[in-house]
Amino acid sequence: MPTQITGHFTFADWQERTVGRSEASPKLAHASVRNSFSGGVEAADTTCEYSIVYVTEKTGTFAGMQVLTGTVDGRKGTFAVEERGRFVDDGSVHCAFEVVPGSGTDELTGLTGTGAYTARHGEPTVPYTFEYDLG
Repeated sequence: MPTQITGHFTFADWQERTVGRSEASPKLAHASVRNSFSGGVEAADTTCEYSIVYVTEKTGTFAGMQVLTGTVDGRKGTFAVEERGRFVDDGSVHCAFEVVPGSGTDELTGLTGTGAYTARHGEPTVPYTFEYDLG
């Protein structure tokens, strides 16, 4: 039976650049991001890479891959998640993520799971939920 945990993460660094023609709409961008997680997942200085499509200046979608090294409920290891989300006019970002099959190492070998977060513009931390299994 899956276990649900919660916590928060913060953006440690966000480096974004436009890919291709900047005046084109929709606009394609790439972002390299570092995050720090606390709570059920403890992982400092994670690495995340996003591909972003801006439909307007404030709306669009993104997909990304993130590698986390730390702990899940106190179990040590590394794992990767695939993220898909959207951002909307009110400044919020909605994202769902899933553990990349087979990516868990050490005490996280066999990790599966899904999670989600909603970020709000201007808030320093982002709450997340994560439901996982170590089957």
